[in-house]
Amino acid sequence: MRWNWQLPDWPDFRFDAESIRMSEAQFLKGSGVVIGALHHLDDDERNGLTIELISQEIVDSSAIEGEILDRDSVQSSLARHLGFAADQRRASAAEAGAAELMADVYRSHAAPLDDQTLFAWHAMLMNGRRDIADVGRYRTHEDPMQIVSGALQAPRVHFEAPPSTDVPMEMSRFIAWFNESAPSSPNQVPAITRAAIAHLWFESIHPFEDGNGRIGRAIAEKALAQSLATPTLTALAETIHRHRKAYYAALHLGSQSNDIDAWLTWFADIVIKAQARTITRIRFLIEKTRLFDRLRGELNERQEKALIRMFREGPDGFEGGLSAGNYRTITGATTATSTRDLNDLIAKNALIRTGERRYARYRLAVDIGGDNK
Repeated sequence: MRWNWQLPDWPDFRFDAESIRMSEAQFLKGSGVVIGALHHLDDDERNGLTIELISQEIVDSSAIEGEILDRDSVQSSLARHLGFAADQRRASAAEAGAAELMADVYRSHAAPLDDQTLFAWHAMLMNGRRDIADVGRYRTHEDPMQIVSGALQAPRVHFEAPPSTDVPMEMSRFIAWFNESAPSSPNQVPAITRAAIAHLWFESIHPFEDGNGRIGRAIAEKALAQSLATPTLTALAETIHRHRKAYYAALHLGSQSNDIDAWLTWFADIVIKAQARTITRIRFLIEKTRLFDRLRGELNERQEKALIRMFREGPDGFEGGLSAGNYRTITGATTATSTRDLNDLIAKNALIRTGERRYARYRLAVDIGGDNK
């Protein structure tokens, strides 16, 4: 099989811009909704939301690659990097490095892309790694850079990137295009189109020994943020993680041709889903503030603790809903006390119950709208 970079038209990607024109317009409109909704939050709430969204991106971007990070540790490390108050929770080298990378992406979104930025990101991401020869620089190994699966004796090659000797030239061309297609450039490319091309192009070069997927998604986030002239809060990695199988399939298809309509359409749909999830999270936080303001002085310590725990689960809530058993575990209350507390929360319009007796489940009585799938 010949890969996209081996074709004579590489990297002259072909696509029908009209096919995602509506998605581009929807993204800009949704961005206005995000910015407007953020005005309803005070500084502490905005900072908290920023930490929550970026840390979730870090955790999910690593999870796409099969690496599990602790969300609380990531949040603590990220808060320190962004200069917000944070606890002194210890983070692993991987958690601290990933947090440092995304903090830099967030702070320096407007800056042009260059080799040194990418080298710094890679060094952050490979923090503590001893099994990588080329840290903070492009790969130099002579072996083919392949993405494979299956048994060692019969591996399945999903993609083979350009040889290491070609990487500096390939990256020079990519970086030049990225900067020349920025919103401030005469050759600017629409937001989603630019992010989609940047991600596919970078992944096709696969310039580093490891960490290409996470850095490639960070580049896509940077492209989206530059189009809005503000640090983006788009839940891109979180949404890709929810559609991980389709993501790899779309990338695989996109790596076989420089006609990228299918990739562009898929990526545009993911960006719109991601933005809708961000809007849902902001509305969820606003509803949390409203609920606690409305019930100030009316909740006992157990009820307040349980509601805080439920809000911490995010818009999706407990899988299957909160049970009376969950409530007892969270609060330490007896069965009788839990029943009274939960019925009182329903009466106060803080919770909604579905089912009866041992099948009863409780959800927050908040209206956030939207589709988060």
